[in-house]
Amino acid sequence: MENTTNTTDAVQSAQAANKLVIVVGSVREGRFGPTVASWVAEQARNHGEFDVDVVDLADIDLPLALPATPPKLAGDAYPRPEGMRPLTDALDGADAVVLVTPEYNHSYPASLKAAIDWHFTQWTAKPVAFVSYGGGAGGRHAVLHLENVLTELHAVTIRDGLAFPNYFTSWEDGRPGDPETETYAKMLLNQLAWWATALKTARANAPYPA
Repeated sequence: MENTTNTTDAVQSAQAANKLVIVVGSVREGRFGPTVASWVAEQARNHGEFDVDVVDLADIDLPLALPATPPKLAGDAYPRPEGMRPLTDALDGADAVVLVTPEYNHSYPASLKAAIDWHFTQWTAKPVAFVSYGGGAGGRHAVLHLENVLTELHAVTIRDGLAFPNYFTSWEDGRPGDPETETYAKMLLNQLAWWATALKTARANAPYPA
């Protein structure tokens, strides 16, 4: 009976809307990230399989100096600043994450690295997708670096991301100019929803062996 109950709970959990956290990775003055994140959030809400929350790192306390003991070892005792709590709570409850990042000098912002490094279990066995923007490469160099980092943290990175080259000319009135972009966004969200449901069910059935 216990096994049947556990299976039923896992199925019911999987059927609930996936909690998606969209993180605005840049805190730079004049940044374009909030515009991109707003559009992505609109697409995710229209998709119908996500409960969407947007977290802007500009609103989060993100010191670059980290405690001596890493979060993997400290667990719940890890001393995060109180001003980081909205981010930590969002990542704790997330079934999936979208990182919205620019490309700075062929990589991603220090603010996003700090947000990642202040956490550990919050990424484990969860899918992470990437939406990038930049010059000719559309932020792809930033995403390549992020894929390496998130894999180290036992996250599952989604292959089909979104990249916006030369966003300063390809967007108008808060929307991308290419009409096919919504189709690409739907593919990203379909894959993200599949992984979110699959991994949520797996986590409910057994602890991840990290």
